Amino acid sequence: MNELNEQIALLLKNGGPREVVLEEALRAVLKHFLSETGTIHRLDTEKQLLHLVAQAGLPPQMIEVVKTIPVGKGIAGQVVARGGPVTICNLQTDASGVARPGARQTGVGGALCVPVRDRDKITGTLGVGTMRQHEYTPEETRELEEIGRVISQLLKS
Repeated sequence: MNELNEQIALLLKNGGPREVVLEEALRAVLKHFLSETGTIHRLDTEKQLLHLVAQAGLPPQMIEVVKTIPVGKGIAGQVVARGGPVTICNLQTDASGVARPGARQTGVGGALCVPVRDRDKITGTLGVGTMRQHEYTPEETRELEEIGRVISQLLKS
């Protein structure tokens, strides 16, 4: 287990309100990835909706937009639908159609969102974004996925 995973595991072990622990974990992830924005969503499998449980760095007008995301819509929704990571090198110029039209309002360049898994079951998503253009490497993607596994226990309903 790397240093960041150990730090997050310690946050989880120390306990506290779930929202506070998730936000502290997210801030540690953003610092590690040199990112300015991040989100953690919990998946409601019955309703096929992602619910925002922690965020950092999002403009106030975007928080309402990403509060609830249908599976299959937007970056986080596509992560669940595909069952795997979604990465965008530059959200400002991306034409793939994965990101929702309002996503450019975040000012984010590079974005990476991965499934949060409890064993093989997707329980949510973890996303990071940076204001600069950035192509996330396979190693960065694996690292973020591993962090998602560490925080998955906090997303259990």
